[in-house]
Amino acid sequence: MEKLVDRYLQYLRVQRNLSENTLKAYQRDLAAFSDFVRQYWERQLTEVDRHLIRDYLAVLHRKGCKAASIAQNLAALRSFYGYLKRFGHIETDPTQAVRIPKQGKHLPQILSVDEADLLLSSIDTSTHLGMRDRAIFELLYATGIRLSELVGLDVDGVDLDMGFVRVYGKGRKERIVPIGEYAADALRIYLAQARPRLCKPDETALFVNHRGERLSQRGVQYLLDKRIQQCAIAKQVSPHSLRHSFATHLLDAGADLRVVQELLGHVNLSTTQIYTRISQSKLKSVYNRAHPRA
Repeated sequence: MEKLVDRYLQYLRVQRNLSENTLKAYQRDLAAFSDFVRQYWERQLTEVDRHLIRDYLAVLHRKGCKAASIAQNLAALRSFYGYLKRFGHIETDPTQAVRIPKQGKHLPQILSVDEADLLLSSIDTSTHLGMRDRAIFELLYATGIRLSELVGLDVDGVDLDMGFVRVYGKGRKERIVPIGEYAADALRIYLAQARPRLCKPDETALFVNHRGERLSQRGVQYLLDKRIQQCAIAKQVSPHSLRHSFATHLLDAGADLRVVQELLGHVNLSTTQIYTRISQSKLKSVYNRAHPRA
């Protein structure tokens, strides 16, 4: 069965071109399910039925897993059993009769325009690391790119003359994203003054850590946590919050939803529409404060 799972993961890597982070998540979810099946039912993965899958999801619920996490586990199982059926390892896909648990709709955390300006303007650029940090967060806010896309950027993916960056999103899909004047200026300073002093001679990464190696996602989160604390912004902010803020502020200023979809690299417009709910929420808040009979 381990060989079957390995072949499935290789199929995702080669045929579906999924990222390593997604592959690790699928591998982790399948390993946990496989352990459950062997420990409690003494069956092979090809002998699983819908009742066993429902039992497993119920166990996850009793352990306190959130609906989003349970849905993610079910998505991994659906993908795996769809693969098994397609290539003749099973006759019936047991996941098709299992419903995805309902998830509560929640709006992502965002910064206001003033909070975003405070975060960016408060970064001390008198040091090389400060120049780097300013370039990082200006770029995140100016482009709305994902954290994984940011740390994956190489120097040759930036064209400051044309004013864009080339990023590779989910499934290694390439897209061109424009960058604003503030981000471009911060990048010019970083590339001219800071990066040559920080990086190793053969390093291709755009952003590097204090050892001169490619900056990790965890490293960017640490830098942001430090900056948020210094600014005394009373919100739980992640690098993804800057992506949410980017989209929301564009829509608030009248940007077309489909343009925002293209900039974010969303396949489906429905994914982008969550930001219209944020804008409506803001409108309602302003209305409630301002209208005498609200």
